[in-house]
Amino acid sequence: MLNMMRICEILEMDNIEKGKPIELNDEHKNSVFFLKRGSVKIVNTTNDTVKYVVKRGNIFGELALYNREAATEEAAYALEDCVICYIESGKMEELMEKHKSLKNGILKIYGLRIQKLERRLHDLLYKDSTTRIKEFITDYLEEFGKINDKGTSVAKNLLSHKEIANLTNTSRQTVNNVMSTMRKEGVIDYNIKFISDTK
Repeated sequence: MLNMMRICEILEMDNIEKGKPIELNDEHKNSVFFLKRGSVKIVNTTNDTVKYVVKRGNIFGELALYNREAATEEAAYALEDCVICYIESGKMEELMEKHKSLKNGILKIYGLRIQKLERRLHDLLYKDSTTRIKEFITDYLEEFGKINDKGTSVAKNLLSHKEIANLTNTSRQTVNNVMSTMRKEGVIDYNIKFISDTK
């Protein structure tokens, strides 16, 4: 079975500093990327809003496999120092044909991403802004957090309030207010570097 982290060992690798863009449109416009270390935000270039966040062990730029035109509407930025691996989409398609487990893994990631976007649409229609923000924070801690020796989930605070507002279809001020209230109520704690629950 060929998994994604093993693929990184046979691909070109780059180190990307925090805050730097990862060129999806220029020399790597037909590449698929594997994130070996760090985390990356994917931004919609047409309206400059965050679409989703990619964590270690996942892929991005996979639209190059399915819809090269749509792939040009995305940009990627390192949220922290990253190590990325990349492969030209044609070679990736060959690997996927040879290794069905890889193909299934990529389809699963793509499917989960679509599910998240569908949930965001559902939440926008049926949940108020406060609930959307609270649930986003809970999900973020679940996905990116690590449990410390006190049993508390702690995650790097990688997103600005504006980016959380993008991801929850709310305003930066509303995110500010909800997170401040959550901290006052003892639900979460956060600073510039970290965010945690207070279990």
